[in-house]
Amino acid sequence: MKKNLYILFLTLTSLLILWGCNDGDFLTEKPEYFYTTDNAFSTSEQVDQVLISCYSHIRTMYCMVEENNTSFVFRGGNGTDMYDVATIRRGNRFNDYGILTPDNAVFYNNFSHWYQLISKANLAIYAAELPQISWASEADKKYAIAQAKFFRAWAYRNLGELYGGVPIVKEITTTPRYDFGRSTRVETYQFAIDELESVLNDLPEVITVPGRIVKGAAQHTLCQLYVDLGLAKEQEGGDGKASYSKAITYGSSLIDGSIFKLMTNRFGSRKSENPVFYFANSTSEQTPDHLYSVAGVNTVGNVYWDLFQEGNQNYQNGNAEAIWVVQIDYNAYKTEDKASALSYSRQFGPVFRDPMSKHLNGTLEDVGGRGIVQVMPTMYTRDIIYQEKWANDMRNSEAVFRRKFVGNVPSSEYYGKVVPWSVIYRDGESTDAINAAKTECYPVSCKIATDKYTGLQDGQNRSNLFRDEYLIRLPETILLRAEAKMRSGDNAGAAADINLLRTRAECTYLVNASDINVDLILDERARELVYEEPRWNTLLRMGGTIAVDRIKKYAYWDDPRTTLTKNFNLWPIPQTIIDTNKDVIIEQNPGWE
Repeated sequence: MKKNLYILFLTLTSLLILWGCNDGDFLTEKPEYFYTTDNAFSTSEQVDQVLISCYSHIRTMYCMVEENNTSFVFRGGNGTDMYDVATIRRGNRFNDYGILTPDNAVFYNNFSHWYQLISKANLAIYAAELPQISWASEADKKYAIAQAKFFRAWAYRNLGELYGGVPIVKEITTTPRYDFGRSTRVETYQFAIDELESVLNDLPEVITVPGRIVKGAAQHTLCQLYVDLGLAKEQEGGDGKASYSKAITYGSSLIDGSIFKLMTNRFGSRKSENPVFYFANSTSEQTPDHLYSVAGVNTVGNVYWDLFQEGNQNYQNGNAEAIWVVQIDYNAYKTEDKASALSYSRQFGPVFRDPMSKHLNGTLEDVGGRGIVQVMPTMYTRDIIYQEKWANDMRNSEAVFRRKFVGNVPSSEYYGKVVPWSVIYRDGESTDAINAAKTECYPVSCKIATDKYTGLQDGQNRSNLFRDEYLIRLPETILLRAEAKMRSGDNAGAAADINLLRTRAECTYLVNASDINVDLILDERARELVYEEPRWNTLLRMGGTIAVDRIKKYAYWDDPRTTLTKNFNLWPIPQTIIDTNKDVIIEQNPGWE
């Protein structure tokens, strides 16, 4: 084949020399046999493939597909007030500031991920405008560009929240550059806002294909960006009230004036069912005489549990609060797409079988599946936010946040009985034993485990969930609007918004205007969005010493309390980025010099 191509090349070259050696156009390069950004695209379907690669990139980042420390920190929240690491993962701790520097790979890999997404979005925007591309309609072309600009805005929103001002790259780059200039944090947010507002009316309100961007996703992101912008302006000594007002407007357009609504009644694939658990060490023991109900534990399903059951995540399937959802497909996983899975039971799941092998062993559904505890919830996440008046909450129900575990080892004195937490946490034993137990054993959320694992008949091992994953759910929009109202001085309005969620969760305690403050907002986000929100983004975008204070207060380990001697509200610019941008100086973020 190579020989034939070489002969063809020589023949064509000879003909061109004989035919046009005196023609000046002969010297003009027309590389029809080499792909360039101008000739690589010939159809609108090829442009859409670039957009699909953007969706895939988002899935990689948010669904922890890569299973590395970068994903455990960005998406898993390791090192925040909500999440820490188990004793067996101390090498991956992300809150020991004696070893955490701008050279840490997490900072570089995360930064790089966002610019990879920006690069893909820039390519899609460029390709969509090529003259040879034929579109079925002008609306189709506008929607393609709108999706690409959404991805670009989404990337810059994340970069602004985590790193502050960053270089804004709006075109494809074909040659090496070492002169990127850095924007301010305000400019970064404003660029993302301008992107979204320019395409807002080109996005459909609803679409038949699950997972694609709709107008509500942009409205939600604009709500968040305007809250971010207001905070950034205040941190620079300006006034953020106009930005908060815009955040409220965008939030209200979605909460009160769109097709999206909170789900308040049971729905979906298991709306008539309750979770079913067996105390069992082998599948042969999963029989009626080993049901949790035999041990007096009756777990009752509810609408919040329904939200996280397989098949229930998309608006197209009847879930009115699902605004943007990553698509996971088991059949695709089996055939070729090994990234089409949520390995949450593995990454977030507890390891009762280690410190509790005497009473709670195995990797079946009763202990949360085959967990290896890459990230674990702090005591704040599992207990403190539900203490006293906050305890009666659907999000704290046994179906949603399971706290009762029945002994499954026949030789145990707790076989067939609920094992007390004082036993699980090995109270009265050595410090090492207690630390191992408390960091490897904890309540199991229905967001990371299930009573019905897909694929067991094909050899799956309770590591993965095969449900779709939320990127934007209406409750987060409500929490953002509540925050914007609080920052505008409308505490009564903020309380009313939070009570929308507390009423849905059938809480006996509703909040009052006098309760409203930043900590309450953060606590409510933890209850509603545990295992959903990237917590680092939330803490850092709020500025001041909020991140530092809460990490010191709620971290499980003492590392930050002994090593966190600086104040920061941004991650450092990766040192590699500073070093390679040799023609323009990029200043390091405060606290990380």
